[in-house]
Amino acid sequence: MGKLALESSCKLGMASNILLPAVPAGIALHYAKPDAHLAIFILNYLAMVPMANLLAFAAMSYSRKLRPAWGVVFETSMGSAVELILTLVLLFDNQFQVIQGVFLGSVLTNCSLVMGLCFVAGGIRHREQRFDEIVAETGGSLLLLSAVGLLMPAAYATSIGSSGRVEPEKLARDILSVSRSTAVLLLVAFIIFMLFQLKTQDFLFDRALYKSHINGTDYYEDKVKEKLTDAESLFLCVVALALVTLHALFLVSQIHWMVLNRDISDAFVGLILVPLVEKVGEHFASMNEAWDNTMDFALSHVLGGSIQTALFVAPLVVIIGWIAGKPLDLNFELFQVVVYFLGVLIVGNAIRDRKTNYLEGSLSVIFYLIVAVTAFYYPNPEGFEDHHH
Repeated sequence: MGKLALESSCKLGMASNILLPAVPAGIALHYAKPDAHLAIFILNYLAMVPMANLLAFAAMSYSRKLRPAWGVVFETSMGSAVELILTLVLLFDNQFQVIQGVFLGSVLTNCSLVMGLCFVAGGIRHREQRFDEIVAETGGSLLLLSAVGLLMPAAYATSIGSSGRVEPEKLARDILSVSRSTAVLLLVAFIIFMLFQLKTQDFLFDRALYKSHINGTDYYEDKVKEKLTDAESLFLCVVALALVTLHALFLVSQIHWMVLNRDISDAFVGLILVPLVEKVGEHFASMNEAWDNTMDFALSHVLGGSIQTALFVAPLVVIIGWIAGKPLDLNFELFQVVVYFLGVLIVGNAIRDRKTNYLEGSLSVIFYLIVAVTAFYYPNPEGFEDHHH
């Protein structure tokens, strides 16, 4: 089992095992030298790469036993579980600004960077790749709804706030009410989508994914590969999920210190740094699928992960905050709103014609890098120091 786990599902995943020593080092340092903030942050950040990769590998091994549509949802749910735990810890630590960044950053990383890299990886090996309309159309429509849903509270706040018609206290309460109502509606949309994908129209997804799997370049090689048993896969899932969560908690505990003492903006931490690493195993797997020409799988992972973040994790955390009396809203800053909307537009444009090449991929990655540079120089909001506690 150990040998199989280390071999991982792809070359990128195997390469990430170089960072395995960071796992014990990150945990030990957290307890032995709690003042070594920067070292704890860096070691746990690096440790999340091989652990997230192990989680993605274990989830993929188990998902092979399921029908294709269920398998993809199971795999993306593992990544979302890490994200949910991470954002709940931030929620009870009152780091609302970072949570908002993580929500948007996760979708942005998936849709711009990872999708772009998938198109580039696939485009190097194949002149043009095609995918099924059911995957592209449902994914595109749901992302557009999530953009509208997540940005409506910000639009409301901007237009009402600038007019001065409402007292600031009442405005804050109203924004919270709009955010919570929106969160409930987005969750309803997610439940309807799950019903559509896994129950009523599951045959469409199964057919698209099965066809993609058979047409993959490594189909026969994959068939003869040694595989984990069900019990081994689930055991590895639990171990990897526990370790990824542990590293994520240690990492998150240093964010406030990093932002205050290392001149890193919380926009950069939330939008770029945390989302880059929380689902990195899934990202490797998606790129490998694009390389193998199983484009429907790659796209299902990329879009599926984004949809779970935007329509399930984000609304759920807002609703849990509501129950726990934490005033987390969906009133994003204008910069985040613009970035998210443009990201969704670029995705919609790239998948509209149901075929892709490395040029489209390169443009997506360049868009992501422009956002990353801007986020790096983005100032922290006023009162950030007092806002934390």
